[in-house]
Amino acid sequence: MSKQAFILLALICSSAPVARADTIQLKDKGTVAGKILAEKREQIVVDIGYTVLTIPRDQILQISRNDAPAVGGKGIPSPRLTVEEKPSLYAAPDKPAQERSVRDLVNQLGEAVVQVRTPGGLGSGFIINQDGFLMTNFHVIEGETEITVEVYLQEDGQLEPRAYKQVRIVAINKFEDLALLKIADKGAPKFKHVLLGSSDLLAVGERVFAIGSPMGLERTVTEGILSTKTREFQGELYLQTTAQINPGNSGGPLFNMGGEVVGITNMKITFGEGLGFAIPIEAVRYFLDHRDAFAYSNDNPSNPYRYLEPPSHTRQQVSQE
Repeated sequence: MSKQAFILLALICSSAPVARADTIQLKDKGTVAGKILAEKREQIVVDIGYTVLTIPRDQILQISRNDAPAVGGKGIPSPRLTVEEKPSLYAAPDKPAQERSVRDLVNQLGEAVVQVRTPGGLGSGFIINQDGFLMTNFHVIEGETEITVEVYLQEDGQLEPRAYKQVRIVAINKFEDLALLKIADKGAPKFKHVLLGSSDLLAVGERVFAIGSPMGLERTVTEGILSTKTREFQGELYLQTTAQINPGNSGGPLFNMGGEVVGITNMKITFGEGLGFAIPIEAVRYFLDHRDAFAYSNDNPSNPYRYLEPPSHTRQQVSQE
């Protein structure tokens, strides 16, 4: 190729606009524009044209996705690739909620916090949409298929318990201690649900509170502060809080003072006080966004592991034996 032809080709390539430009607003008021190549739990990979950037999620304030109207000049619209996006199972706030008192928030959120019962024990959970999908800890339902969810519905100014016994396991992640359930009872109403916030926006020392059923004492509210956001256990990071966490709280929500869920309470140190821990809500949102990878099946309770067929020569040897 001649030098002039190479220069012309370079000019043509550099003048063509990107088919799709995404804008990432950073917390330091900076902006990055490019094409998002991959979204991971801890970071986002962005192609900005001449290089690829890896941006930590804790540095990102907002992501805006935009489609370019045309390509190649002369107003010729570019062919648009339609990607069918899976509807979200949960709702997230558009902007930080105004702080309110624990009393007001408990009255507002009470119907969305549930008790999860199995023949082996009990735990807590919270409803994430009106269709009855709810989150809890994996260890609450581990090894169980007979699950009852007790919801507290507002009737005549009082919360009245109502048990739902047709509960389906939708997805599980044993290593993150997460489970997604679905109330499938016929005639079930539209349920009150919570908003999933962000633990990244929390600061150490901020007030938080938990609602759950410690030791079977349903509708128990405990309040405390966020002690640290980076407490590490077995390679995973947890939120540490002084809000009291006891057996039966597992799977329940940890709220900020705006009434948004910022974590799932799941354990405490038994030989100390004020040492409770919660899974950050970012891990929950990742689990829900990629729930197909963690889908549970009654035919294969060991999901999401999928076992391949043995090699053909192995099958032949087995059949001959």
